[in-house]
Amino acid sequence: MNKKTDPELTSTRMLHLDQQMCFALYSANLALNKVYRKLLSQLQLTYPQYLVMLVLWQQDELIVSDIGEKLYLDSATLTPLLKRLEVAGLLVRRRAQADERQVIISLTEAGRELQEKARGIPEAVACASECSMEDVSALKQQLEKLRKNLQNNQ
Repeated sequence: MNKKTDPELTSTRMLHLDQQMCFALYSANLALNKVYRKLLSQLQLTYPQYLVMLVLWQQDELIVSDIGEKLYLDSATLTPLLKRLEVAGLLVRRRAQADERQVIISLTEAGRELQEKARGIPEAVACASECSMEDVSALKQQLEKLRKNLQNNQ
């Protein structure tokens, strides 16, 4: 029988690691995190902390659930991150007066100043990728579509 058309061989090949989309994403994410780790060490931030700071630099004074929604994180994961950033002096947490169940997150002056130090990070990551801006933009759009499709099918 022809190896190219043998359904058993084809289905077995689909179980090879190098055929897995999930592994391509996972290993690319590991490589990307190594690049970020090196860059963010200069800011004394972890990658998840950097993501929180990006959200707050875009819009200050958000409630925890709004930050979690933007980052696809639940409050149990987000709260320890926020506490560490507060200890580092980059943000403050306070209860909302209208609803004490809500916690408002605000940048401190040090948190706002850190934004200036972080300005070169996106460009450094783009350089490390050795991809054109068009390729990066197209990949980002494909990944956003993939995320949406996967969320719709959970």
